[in-house]
Formats: sequence, structure tokens, C-alpha cells
Amino acid sequence: MSVAFRRESDEEHLEPKFEIPIPSGPNLVTARGLALIRGRVTDITGQLEKLSDETAIKAAKRDLRYWQTREITAELVPVPSGEAVQIGTVVAFLHNGKRRSLTIVGDDEADPAIGLVSFSAPLSRALMNAAPGDFLDFGGTEDAIEVLAIALIAEPATAPARADEAG
Repeated sequence: MSVAFRRESDEEHLEPKFEIPIPSGPNLVTARGLALIRGRVTDITGQLEKLSDETAIKAAKRDLRYWQTREITAELVPVPSGEAVQIGTVVAFLHNGKRRSLTIVGDDEADPAIGLVSFSAPLSRALMNAAPGDFLDFGGTEDAIEVLAIALIAEPATAPARADEAG
């Protein structure tokens, strides 16, 4: 039989399993974000003890390596003053005339669908250190953003606060 039609094992045709990519830059976290990371480590460690399937064990160990690395490298940011946009603040703003609100958090805490945006996202970087009343350039447009209000997130909240309720 030709070597082209012979298969050594099923293993050689499986997709390779890569490590979960670690975001570049510092691992800045809020108190809520650090609690979430620690919770993931605890949860995965508990799940790992109950697993018997080799594939599931490998996947859980890969996830555990990621979250342990994130826990070890976490840099807890100080509680912001609320006078300027920083990690741990909720900011209400107008973007091209449309009112929006978002909470700036660490990379692993981010969930844009519910308004939790990573500090490394372009919009967050544009807003960083701005104060209410500031106009900011964004996306090549001059004065595209007007900062309306800033509030602190409630630590360790599970839902973002609303900046439009502050001042």
C-alpha cells in the first residue's frame, strides 16, 4: 500500500493546541478585575480535580496557566480620584453628537457588550486623563468627543456604574 494512503494515528491530524495569547503591555486591573482573575484560578483548579478525560484535562491546564499568569502579573491600579478619566472610572460622553457611556477596566475584565472597555482600546486611550467639559480628537476627527461626566466604579461591583448619574 502507498504511504500516501497510510495513517499512523488520529493524533497527527488534530489541530495543534496553542497557549492562550497574553495581551501585550502591563496587566493593569481594578479590584473587581483582580477578584475575577482569582475566581477563575479557583474555579479551574476545582474543575481540574474532577476531570478524567485527557483532552479536557489538557484544556483546563492550558486555561489555568493563562489565568495564573494573569494573576501573577496583575498590577492593581489605585482607586481613581474621579476628577479625570482613568482605569476604574465610568465616563459619559458625546461622540459625534451621540450620548454614550463606558467603564474603563483591565484587559481580562473587558466586555464591550455591557460597556466594560479595556484601557488599551483606542477609545479608552483617547479618553484617558480627560475631565468633564474636555473636547477630544478621535478617529481623525477634531473635537469628536465631549466628556460629560465621570464616576467611580463601585468595587467590587459586577455591573458597571452609570456616569450620567454622577454630577
